Amino acid sequence: MVTRRAFLKTIAAAGTATSLAPGELFSRYSRAAYNGFCLHPFIQTHPDAVFIMRTNVDVKTNAPAKKQVGLDFGRSVFLPMNTADGGFPLTDKIAIKPNLTCRDRGNVNYTVEGSMGIVTDAYFVEGIIEGLKELGVPGNQFYLREVNCPDDFADGGYPGVASRTGADLRDLSAGVGSLEAKDVQWVDVPDGVWFNRVPYLWPVNAPDTVLLNIAKFKTHAMGVTLCAKNIQGSIAHNYQAHCRAYGAAMDIAPEHVSADANAKILDNYNRHVALGIPRWDRPGGSGGLWQETWATRCLDNNSVTHADLNVIEGMYGRDGHFIAGPSPQGLATDYMTNIIMFGKNPFLVDIIGHWLAGHEPGNFGLFHMALERGMVPVLNPMKIPVYEWLAAGSTTLTPLTDFTRTPLKTYYLQRNYNGQTEPYWHLVDEPFDYGTESVERSRDVPDAFVLCQNYPNPFNSTTSIQYALPRSGEVLLDVFNVFGERVAVLVNGHRMSGSHMVVWNGNNVASGTYFLRLLFDGYTKTSKMILLK
Repeated sequence: MVTRRAFLKTIAAAGTATSLAPGELFSRYSRAAYNGFCLHPFIQTHPDAVFIMRTNVDVKTNAPAKKQVGLDFGRSVFLPMNTADGGFPLTDKIAIKPNLTCRDRGNVNYTVEGSMGIVTDAYFVEGIIEGLKELGVPGNQFYLREVNCPDDFADGGYPGVASRTGADLRDLSAGVGSLEAKDVQWVDVPDGVWFNRVPYLWPVNAPDTVLLNIAKFKTHAMGVTLCAKNIQGSIAHNYQAHCRAYGAAMDIAPEHVSADANAKILDNYNRHVALGIPRWDRPGGSGGLWQETWATRCLDNNSVTHADLNVIEGMYGRDGHFIAGPSPQGLATDYMTNIIMFGKNPFLVDIIGHWLAGHEPGNFGLFHMALERGMVPVLNPMKIPVYEWLAAGSTTLTPLTDFTRTPLKTYYLQRNYNGQTEPYWHLVDEPFDYGTESVERSRDVPDAFVLCQNYPNPFNSTTSIQYALPRSGEVLLDVFNVFGERVAVLVNGHRMSGSHMVVWNGNNVASGTYFLRLLFDGYTKTSKMILLK
């Protein structure tokens, strides 16, 4: 145990080990001092990580609880930051792409409550918007964008969200030639296999726009259709029809399709079958060639559409396909899965989402093709750094196996050919040998343990502290005042090797100088923090 006298010597040695950054006073209570906002720096500096926030919503119809989850998420993930320090200006547009796909209202078994799990929850999205509005973003700077089925928006609750928040939500389902030019943002696709030009629903892919891609935790004919597919609905008709079968016309301008696109897709398909992509050998119009065609268009889209944050809303997850599903009544089912997954890379987020839905990601051709095109560094979910994200903003490197899996069945590439008898609704969970991956990565583990300067510093009430460990072990991270009295214990327990972050809320102590101490494996590091209220 370190004595008070010894600790006072330690903090004396720490001296001026602090960086005072003018204009970086961080607080929800002094946000008016900022002219911008940012995605949390820890997320920005860990683009190959996936973050999982556990939620505690009791039933899927509990609107206040769902909105609170979105508000907690928005408040912890987005922070105030001046534009001079790299923040987004408060005048930037924020395009939000929830999964607002068609709800299949024509189905005889359709009900509003029974179809909730088809789309991203509206109250969660509303909470995120309200969290960003607290940072000074005006309500009229939010744009909810979806090309499909505007007649279904009301059943999803989105007109109410738009009315309460001031967000722009409109019927933009007309074809490119019928939309006003100001509602279309054209983007070239220089490395496209199918597309060479794509029209997006403005302001998606427009300058001075922040893009939030908020998918739903659900299954579909394409497997578990999460972030990479969700962004498809931000494209104008009929360019968004990526699921059209191989060789079928999309009714788009032929000059916007790459030369010999069908021949390239067929060549790639045959090569992928030979390479052994699982289930790719399924014949027929709903087989592997169809998946190759869809995935090609999906990857073309993702090659030019880079969301600032990719999110899977999984407060409740859904199996089946729209209304149909594997329940005894033949219907899809919503489960209280109570997780939010997010990160910078949509494919890494989706790989973790597939695993948590009970599937083995290496069995999905989309990820193999993304790896081939350099859009994802790894297929193996166990090689992806996974962090548990707390609503207060702290995050801890956590084994993926610590999170609960909820099996969500699909009819993706059913193995009912060549003598196989897989059920129509199934998990794609056969073992996959990731040892054949052509690209490998490992977690960023430092050579020595590191205690970073808290940010911001000085701070008003709340500050973030990042530390890194060269190996797993017991960690004690605590805070002392200038008299050597301990005022807070931030971490006391076992942590994995790698980076971690914790938030200290100093609301219960007075303004002044405080010292942060990290004890790990017999070593001590300290730094100075300035609290101003």
